[in-house]
Amino acid sequence: MGRRLRTAGVVPLALLPFALLGCGQNGDGEADGGPSRVPAQEASAKARERVQAYLDAMAAKDPAAGRNQLCATMQEGFDAAATGPNGDFADHFQVPGATITDIRTGARGQEVSTSVTVSVGSKKVTRPLLFTVTRDGADWCIAGEEPGGHSPAPSPTP
Repeated sequence: MGRRLRTAGVVPLALLPFALLGCGQNGDGEADGGPSRVPAQEASAKARERVQAYLDAMAAKDPAAGRNQLCATMQEGFDAAATGPNGDFADHFQVPGATITDIRTGARGQEVSTSVTVSVGSKKVTRPLLFTVTRDGADWCIAGEEPGGHSPAPSPTP
């Protein structure tokens, strides 16, 4: 009898994912651009806003504006390094160009790939930077910055 009870519990659990597939198939799902897509679109838009504000702050040499885009966990490290010799806001760097090249969902949040051109005197170099943007309560903030990024996603064909 104990074996039959265990089997009876396993079958419903195994069928649960298939039962859930039917949920939301009444016209409100992602296929028709309904409410299910709004959170992903919102996340992408908020991530773009935060990273663009940070890039603008870099170009304007405004560390306070840059700091405001960061999650609290990143702010202490930012204060220590932002205007240092290799910091994003170092006095000897100029940022004549910075572009967002791709936004996609990653394991820790929205991953925003950028191409940042930095100049020192007459020398210019363009480097990819990857920002991770996440939701912190009701707000969005930059939770990470590292070298690299993703290649732009191919445009969907009609």
